[in-house]
Amino acid sequence: MDFDIAPASPVPIYRQIVEQVRRLVASGQLTPGEELPSVRAVAQQHAINPMTVSKAYSMLELEGLLTRRRGVGMAVADVQRDAAPADKAALLRPALEAAAQTAHQLGFTTAEALQLFEEYLDRKKSHE
Repeated sequence: MDFDIAPASPVPIYRQIVEQVRRLVASGQLTPGEELPSVRAVAQQHAINPMTVSKAYSMLELEGLLTRRRGVGMAVADVQRDAAPADKAALLRPALEAAAQTAHQLGFTTAEALQLFEEYLDRKKSHE
């Protein structure tokens, strides 16, 4: 598992990690019992402070999404239920609202914006 961290983003890095884990769990890409990379590994890979990663993992643990396994690290909690489609949409909606506003401000037509979105979806899918 690899986090997609954007250091230049206005979204704090710990929030980026939290939101990505939420989405991966909601989509079923992270399954109950699956281990997450260690705090140290994530911090080294992305050249970020380990406390940032630890804060994100702790927040997810408090939410009940992750569980701490002594001597092993963090794993997806076993009590997960499949996220309803509405839950998934709620996680996507803020990004879509921001993208729609930006597209409108830049003068894109709906067709142009949808074409760009499809291109990015296809590009992301081809990198999996």
